[in-house]
Amino acid sequence: MHPLDIADLCRWARLPGMHAHRWLVAREAGIRSIDDARRASPSVWRSLGWPASTQKALSNPQTINVDDDLAAIEKHGLHLVAADDPLYPPLLKNIDHAPAVLFIRGDPAILAAAQLAVIGSRHPTALGERTARDFAFHFASLGLVVTSGLALGIDAAGHRAALLAGGKTVAVCACGLDRTYPDRHAKLAADIAASGALVSEFPPGTPPLASHFPRRNRLISGLSLGVLVVEAAARSGSLVTARYAAEQGREVFAIPGSIHSPLSRGCHQLLRQGATLVECADDVLSELKNIQLNQSDANELTPPDPPRETALRLDNPSEILLDALGFEPTSLDALIASTGLSSTSVASLLLTLELQGRAASDARGRYFRL
Repeated sequence: MHPLDIADLCRWARLPGMHAHRWLVAREAGIRSIDDARRASPSVWRSLGWPASTQKALSNPQTINVDDDLAAIEKHGLHLVAADDPLYPPLLKNIDHAPAVLFIRGDPAILAAAQLAVIGSRHPTALGERTARDFAFHFASLGLVVTSGLALGIDAAGHRAALLAGGKTVAVCACGLDRTYPDRHAKLAADIAASGALVSEFPPGTPPLASHFPRRNRLISGLSLGVLVVEAAARSGSLVTARYAAEQGREVFAIPGSIHSPLSRGCHQLLRQGATLVECADDVLSELKNIQLNQSDANELTPPDPPRETALRLDNPSEILLDALGFEPTSLDALIASTGLSSTSVASLLLTLELQGRAASDARGRYFRL
C-alpha cells in the first residue's frame, strides 16, 4: 500500500481533472496531500495547470467524501496504487492522462508483467471465439499476461483460456471494483482476482456508464505491449481500443476473416490502416521479440497431430459437401440445395466431417469448414 493515507488517495482519485502527470508535478511542487492542495492559492493551482473543475472541487471540501470508498476497499480487499508507487505499471504511466490512482483487486505486481490485450466482439462467431481461446491459451502458457475488458464474447474467452492454461490474466473494468459488469461474470471476475488482477481507475460505487468504456479501453491498450483484435464490427469498442493502442505506440494485430462476415470488417479496416496481419502466434511473437517469455519454444501455435492420411480420405459425396461448405456458417437447407444430396446424406456426412475435425456447427445450427 502507498505510504500516503488511503483516504487521501481516494480523495485524489475522486478529484476531477486530476491525472498522473498533474499529480506527480504537484508532489514535486511540495503538495503532498489534499489538505496541502486546499491550502494552496488559486494562483498556485493555475500554475500547476489544474483545470477549473479541479479548482472548484478543492474549494468545496464536501464534494469529496470517501467514507463509502474506505468501507468498500476493506470489504473487497482492494489495493490502491498511486502514480509514484513502484507497483504502478510503467507502460501505463507513459500514456496521456494516465490515472493518478489505480484500484486493484488481486495482485498489483502482475501489472508490471508483459501483457498482450486480446479483444473483440461481444457477439462473436463460434470460430472467432475458438480462435480467441486458442491464441490466449498459447500466449498465457508462454508467460504473457492476457489483458482484456471482462466483456461478453471474445474478452471472456481470452480470460478463461488464460486461466485454463494456468497463466495470468488482467481484466480492466469500466466501473468500481465493488461490483461486476456484466453481472454474469461474477465467478469469472473472482477467478481472475485469485491469480491475476482486476483493475479500474473508477472508485468504488461507480456504475458502468457508457462514457466509462472508452476510458477503460485506453487502459487496456496502455497496459499492454500490443493489442490483438480477433473479431470486430466496422464500428465497435475494439476499434476504439486499437486506435488508442496506435496513439500510444503499441503494436496492433488483427486476424482476417471472411469478406462476407460483418465481424471481419473491423479487422480488415485495421489491416488497411497498417495493423499486422495475424495467421499464427509467431506473427505476434516476432513483433514482441524483446519480451522475456517463460518458455523458449514461442514460435507458433502448436497444431494438433494431423490424422493419418487414410483418416483424411473422403469419398466423393463428402468431397462435394466439403466443397460446398465454406468458412462462413451455412444452413442445412442451403447445403442440400447446393450439393443436390438428400437431407439424410448431408446430415450423415456432416456428422462424419465433424468427428474428423473438418467441420463444426454454431449455436444456430449452421455449419462451417475448419
